[in-house]
Amino acid sequence: MKGKVAVAVLAWTALLGTAQTAQAETVNVSTAAQLQAALAKAAPGQTIKLASGTYRGSFVAAKAGTSSKPITLTGPANAVLINDGPSGEAPDCPVPTNGWDSGYGLWLYNAPYWNLSGFTVAESKKGIVADISHHTVIDGVYVHHVDEEAVHFRRSSADSVIRNSKITDTGLVQKGYGEGVYIGSAVSNWTCHGNSGGVDKSDRVQVLSNTIGPNVTGEHIDIKEGTQNGVVKGNTFNGKGIVGEHSADSWVDVKGTSYTIENNTGTFTKPGVLANGYETHSISTTPKFPSGCGNVWRNNKSDLGDAGEYAIRITTVSQCKDKPNTVYASNTVSSAKKGLTNVPVTP
Repeated sequence: MKGKVAVAVLAWTALLGTAQTAQAETVNVSTAAQLQAALAKAAPGQTIKLASGTYRGSFVAAKAGTSSKPITLTGPANAVLINDGPSGEAPDCPVPTNGWDSGYGLWLYNAPYWNLSGFTVAESKKGIVADISHHTVIDGVYVHHVDEEAVHFRRSSADSVIRNSKITDTGLVQKGYGEGVYIGSAVSNWTCHGNSGGVDKSDRVQVLSNTIGPNVTGEHIDIKEGTQNGVVKGNTFNGKGIVGEHSADSWVDVKGTSYTIENNTGTFTKPGVLANGYETHSISTTPKFPSGCGNVWRNNKSDLGDAGEYAIRITTVSQCKDKPNTVYASNTVSSAKKGLTNVPVTP
């Protein structure tokens, strides 16, 4: 009998331990301090659940999930992350540093396999920044009223996704740097943000079914040189408020290579500046990395509001002879000064 009791106690202890472990997989937070603590202790497979409310502070996630056990940060749309920074002395290149607040609303640093869903980021220098954080998934998040860009996949944060999200009111301080979604880094910033052969290889990023604009002062999506094989699909672009500063004069600027851009809808109304709906550019300082080549447009619907010249302007024809850009006849345009595109259309 004693042996049976001992076995039963052991079984109950094991069951209790399993229940406690399962319970620990969800961490509920309702204050900024609780959120900071949860981010600092995050573990693979864990879900951090935000209660409704405003969270003011510096929020940095530097723990890695795994492919089978990603880490999730989730909450309702009225759970709002705000960073009143920046403050302190910044390092030469952005890296979490004691005494320095980046001002980013949410910063993933060396934190791959995170899922971010449902909540809002606002009133910060930048919205969401992913550095060295591949396989980041952003789903149903709202980013608005930020000083610079809303969402930035940086420092080889490859194989990431932003979908079903909303972005408005960017570039409140630096208008020409108010991108909606920023993929990669300019070659001039590779010294800091280049991880592979000097290149910021934020490759295979997908931008799917988002609503971007109005009052996104920079490009709605800025695709930087050195990146490749991404997808821009099913998005709605409202160009009202694009400022035209720092070459920010289109919904999508493609300096990357081999992107698929399809089933998007773009519109433009004043105030603002729209040169073209979509543009390509080649960065001549990166000859080892073809820039603005091999991209494909299909089934995009563009209304340029009698402001822009072309729905799709290819400015890299001579640079891309070995890997030309392709504009299919399934793309449509209205209210354009010159038409659908400046290159021959593929049936």
